[in-house]
Amino acid sequence: MSESAVAPEGRKLLRLEVRNAQTEIERKPAWIKAKFRNGPNHADIRRRVADAGLHTVCQEAGCPNISECWEDREATFLIGGDVCSRRCDFCQIDTGRPTPLDRDEPRRVAESVAAMDLRYATVTGVARDDLPDQGAWLYAQTVRAIHDTVPGCGVEVLIPDFSGEPSLLGEVFASAPEVLAHNLETVPRLIKRIRPAFTYERSLDVITQARDAGLITKSNLILGLGEERAEVESTLADLVAAGCQLVTITQYLRPSKRHHPVHRWVTPEEFIELDTVARELGFVAVMSGPLVRSSYRAGRLYEQASGRGIAGQPSA
Repeated sequence: MSESAVAPEGRKLLRLEVRNAQTEIERKPAWIKAKFRNGPNHADIRRRVADAGLHTVCQEAGCPNISECWEDREATFLIGGDVCSRRCDFCQIDTGRPTPLDRDEPRRVAESVAAMDLRYATVTGVARDDLPDQGAWLYAQTVRAIHDTVPGCGVEVLIPDFSGEPSLLGEVFASAPEVLAHNLETVPRLIKRIRPAFTYERSLDVITQARDAGLITKSNLILGLGEERAEVESTLADLVAAGCQLVTITQYLRPSKRHHPVHRWVTPEEFIELDTVARELGFVAVMSGPLVRSSYRAGRLYEQASGRGIAGQPSA
């Protein structure tokens, strides 16, 4: 692939992407296989999302569990458009100039949640560094709209770091989501390479600020990016120390040759071991597995935590 090649969204490839493309797509092991369930609910949700002019991370990020979750009437809404102002080397979502802010989007998301009869709605979005508030109003208003339209529906919101700005984070916290998620994604040694627009310390601080605001907190770690086992355990400990209560641990699946190569395939047995490690470190609820994704069965993970008496109150 030449350096003059272009990405699907029309921009010229970055040098990093050209280097990545020199490594062929890796052959997946036998245990990386999702079941496809193309039933009536899957088709219904696909139609409703399209009719409302919405985006889901299930589609944009190429989630392997899309048919399972949609058939069980679970979906993760992607707000702020389908173009991100930042580029992470594992992420399938396009990078570039985001579309103009759609201020009607929160209403449409809430109405779709009602039409789908969801008991627990998960909302994430692209980074919007192009906006003065980096999209904080949009996230907060979407949470409020769902609560107002579907009383009793739990809302989990997965946010960017808003540059760590307390006033912007505070606007989202004040909307009172049931779970506030911010994904650390990788170990400190790899952050600059994998997520150049983020910092390890700032992401941990986002979680601490959310916890101090009385919210239930959640994060995610992706394995297979080049980390060592000891680094994974140390990062899990850092998350607990920052106030994180729920965690998902996942296998990196390379979206295309432009993306970061897979460094290793973590065995199902190691995911089970890490589940135990995470619980022993102090996480209240854990979901760890090759096909787990950060929003996978989010309502079920929240129910696990609720069953253990978790409350959105800051630690002493």
